[in-house]
Amino acid sequence: MWLLVFLVWFLGWAGGVYWYFFGRPSPFSEHCVRPPGPMELDQKKRDKVLKQGFTREKVPQNLDAIVIGSGIGGMTAAATIAKLGKKVLVLEQHDQAGGCCHTFIEKGFEFDAGLHYIGQLHENSLFRVVMDQLTEGQLQFAELKQHFDTIVIGTEEESRKYTIYTGKTEMEEHLKKQFPKDVKAVEKFFKFMKISARDTQYLAALKLIPQWLAMFLLRSGLVNLWSSTFRLIGTSATAVADSITSNKDLQIIMAYFFYGVPPRDSSSLINALLLHHYKRGAYFPKGGASEIPFHITKVIQKYGGNVLVRAPVNRILVDSNGAAYGVTVRKGQEDVEVRAPIIISNCGIFNTFKRLLPPEIQVKPEIQNRVEMMKPGRGSLLIFCGFDGTEEELGISSTNLWLFKNNDMDAMMDEFFSLGKDEAPDNIPMMMCTFPSAKDPTSKFRHPGKSSMIILTMVNYEWFEEWKDTTVKRRGDDYMEYKMRFANNLFDWACVHYPKFRERLVFQEVATPLTNNHYLGAYRGAMYSAEQNLKRYHVDVMAKNRCDTPVKNLFISGQDVFSCGIAGALHGGLLCAATALGQIVHVDLLLLKKKLKRRKAREMAALAQKKLQ
Repeated sequence: MWLLVFLVWFLGWAGGVYWYFFGRPSPFSEHCVRPPGPMELDQKKRDKVLKQGFTREKVPQNLDAIVIGSGIGGMTAAATIAKLGKKVLVLEQHDQAGGCCHTFIEKGFEFDAGLHYIGQLHENSLFRVVMDQLTEGQLQFAELKQHFDTIVIGTEEESRKYTIYTGKTEMEEHLKKQFPKDVKAVEKFFKFMKISARDTQYLAALKLIPQWLAMFLLRSGLVNLWSSTFRLIGTSATAVADSITSNKDLQIIMAYFFYGVPPRDSSSLINALLLHHYKRGAYFPKGGASEIPFHITKVIQKYGGNVLVRAPVNRILVDSNGAAYGVTVRKGQEDVEVRAPIIISNCGIFNTFKRLLPPEIQVKPEIQNRVEMMKPGRGSLLIFCGFDGTEEELGISSTNLWLFKNNDMDAMMDEFFSLGKDEAPDNIPMMMCTFPSAKDPTSKFRHPGKSSMIILTMVNYEWFEEWKDTTVKRRGDDYMEYKMRFANNLFDWACVHYPKFRERLVFQEVATPLTNNHYLGAYRGAMYSAEQNLKRYHVDVMAKNRCDTPVKNLFISGQDVFSCGIAGALHGGLLCAATALGQIVHVDLLLLKKKLKRRKAREMAALAQKKLQ
């Protein structure tokens, strides 16, 4: 009798597990991917997709989900849900969709707001499979030069230059040639990178399994028997670098992707993943970053949804039972109510919990606990420069330039961020120069004879806070003078390496944290959202910081879910879709990836057989 009961229970349990993982329709399929069509160059036609303004009439009836914010995290969640035949509405406060993936044109020069290059897009990689699914094969990428990054440490005669190459084996071998006395250290770091990349999936799994189970596995130490990733995620980049080598220049190479947190306070695993991201190649969207929201929007519309701009959400509606059921959108002088059973916020933890939720919900302990898990990130300052001249005339290429005043990144950043407002512009310790016009092959015929450069550095929001209540483009002469002090010093530094810039410069605009807050909705101007410090990457916080929230039917997407950057935000969107749907879409992606790889292997075998005949 008891054996029969056990068998019935076991078969029911096994059937439930099978149904949960494999029994429901997948949002992804190889059949939805079709050959890319011709690129849409008519700006008016593009604007009809990317700049469709909010009105009541454009809101689809019987919505299944609302997404606040059209960054890559929100668009990923929206498209994944839409591809199951659901109606999704994406609401964007700016006048065009895309978040950090949007582009803008000024004086004939095109600039990307936040996407500078992407990796892991080689054939049948998971990231490429995702991109193909979200755009149904319509997004095309240009692979950048193998020499994709240059790092210069020091100034004037004392500077040292290092070049970073892509390539499964070439990246490591090229670095060994530049550090012949540290070959063993390079090997150790690349082994560390490999472990980090291989086992990161387990960290994502923490956010998908029940929280009680995740906490049990962590606190019992069982997860450490499975992978070292759970320990490495909370180890500082400086600690790992010190254990590998005493060569400070090499340590910079291990953590040169700055995002506002010194290596001492940042996760060694995340820093390793950033470099590993480009190991198999660096890429740029053909047609610019706005091609991403352009094609994803079409997929959302295909299934009955829409993406509407100039739609600032000012409140998430919560009923008496504590469940979210809609949002209000500010339209002129009135609030327009839009309802759906699923609400997804892609505008960050702080905007969501401190600004959009009703005051009585914000003060609840469970909401406060979620907010206290993270700290607001540092602001970014960007300079958009337009030059009259081709890349050949200017001596630029698709290679990015990273500049550091010295090789002690911890001390450099500590000193800079502790400076007062007046001292900061004259003591900038690091910056990056990137050239979108040289990365995009279509730029040559879309913007002939013109080249663009973006300079990026990190700054304190407090340095610009006195102007926070002023209006964009009307912040006053003192604001303009202050931000131009940053711009002039950074541009002069760039001109040391590109002497032709000064005489060819015809356009320049500076974006401060206030600019990022206005156009991107970035809390305190932090383009990388919540600070990427060791606290947020503690395994307990990783397990607790989930896509679901204490408010029923409200979910979080984007950079605050897993990690920063385009790839981090995209994976945040996938995790959010999986949570909202109650369906682990990652299994569907992995099965599709395996299917595509098997098909490719058969094609290669058939081709080899044909050559032998």
